[in-house]
Amino acid sequence: MRWISPVVARPAHGQRGGIFFRLLFLIFSLAILFALYLARNPLLRLAGNFWVVDDPPAHVDAIVVLSDDNYYAERAARAAELFKAGWAPRVVASGRNLRPYASMAELMQHDLKDRGVPESAVVRFPNRAENTREEAAAVSEFVASHGWKRVLVVTSNYHTRRARYIYERLLPAGTALQVSAAHDSEFDPSGWWRTRLGVKIFFYETGGLLVAMWELRHNDVRATEASLLHLPGALVPSCML
Repeated sequence: MRWISPVVARPAHGQRGGIFFRLLFLIFSLAILFALYLARNPLLRLAGNFWVVDDPPAHVDAIVVLSDDNYYAERAARAAELFKAGWAPRVVASGRNLRPYASMAELMQHDLKDRGVPESAVVRFPNRAENTREEAAAVSEFVASHGWKRVLVVTSNYHTRRARYIYERLLPAGTALQVSAAHDSEFDPSGWWRTRLGVKIFFYETGGLLVAMWELRHNDVRATEASLLHLPGALVPSCML
């Protein structure tokens, strides 16, 4: 009886090459993940600062403070700072209605007066807007009714990117728009991921901008960007000379 040795299948050259390349891909992927981990803080800071738009101030017809200021009234504080520097003759306190007899605009008027803005310079603008887009539409009509051509919008730092996107599409055509970022104690662009509220605000703004882009997808940019160099007739306050 003849002994027949078993035939051992040898892996083909192509199979060995496939395993090798898969191993290389795995090592490369792990290296990328490790690099991202090491660079996570700079990347997260970059993502946080993406939301902040802060134009250099120029002379405008009105400073418009957006509704729903925080507990510390930091939007009102920034608007008062700009007013006292001489960038505008008036401040519009925009605020949604809380009751038929009360609105956020009244609270903001109080905050502005406490921070040195004369009552005669505060223009109270209560409205029924429930979000930034509705408020921008209401502000647009208000601006047009007063014939203002240059507007500076003040809002929280994290909200400036979305506010600019919306207002430049809803303000009256040809309006010179500026956006000023108010410091916000609840959102630090350089460390937002370290707090639960910071993370919540970041992703809320991400979703809000996506919604705004969808809602205004048929709206072209109508407002122009105001600046000291390009805005005809822009004035520099005496305190800046």
